[in-house]
Amino acid sequence: MTSNDLHLSATAKAISYPRFAAFYNRMMKQPQIRQQFDPLRQQIVGLAHGVVLEVGAGGGQNFPFYDRSRVVRVEATEPDEKMLIYAESNRGDAPVPITLTRATAEMLPFPDAHFDSLVVTLVLCSVRDPEHSLREIKRVLRPGGDLLLLEHVRAQGKVAAKVQDVLVPLTTRCLGNCHWNRDPERILVEQGFEIMSRRLLGGGLQPFLIVHARRTEQPDER
Repeated sequence: MTSNDLHLSATAKAISYPRFAAFYNRMMKQPQIRQQFDPLRQQIVGLAHGVVLEVGAGGGQNFPFYDRSRVVRVEATEPDEKMLIYAESNRGDAPVPITLTRATAEMLPFPDAHFDSLVVTLVLCSVRDPEHSLREIKRVLRPGGDLLLLEHVRAQGKVAAKVQDVLVPLTTRCLGNCHWNRDPERILVEQGFEIMSRRLLGGGLQPFLIVHARRTEQPDER
């Protein structure tokens, strides 16, 4: 890995979950897991266009799904130093140029209104401050730009949601700060994103939500 391949943001926090990084990347290679997640990744990443930011790239599992006919290049951020090693090893699978930067979602080292599309998959569950993260995402996304999101979210049933709440102390400790019980769609709306389409999949303790949202230009942003 050279300095041209990986940028270290001055705002990067010391985040490292080496055991979870190894577990996650090993799990995501399993055929049955890929059969579940690859179509979802392809669906959401395939909508990206122009200059793209992927926040929380993990081990680079999304990289193969970018459409070279639609995407100019991808800036990919990841705060976990061990995850970045996996992402670098998978960078060659991408059909488009990808630059890796170690940075948190709460402090993105990019100019305002810089990106045409922004991809977030399985990230908002684990960030330290989802509201702040989405404010940063909105800041770097141009007005009219597309936010493409895949997350596991709060359960719909009351019993399942309460079980999620009970399990959160365990999941945050063992699964890289993962909160099963967050509601990213609510936060998206609160931060001023327009929901263009949404799709809720599955149920039980791990329902998944696919959202295509758009940053609208508010009067006070002009």
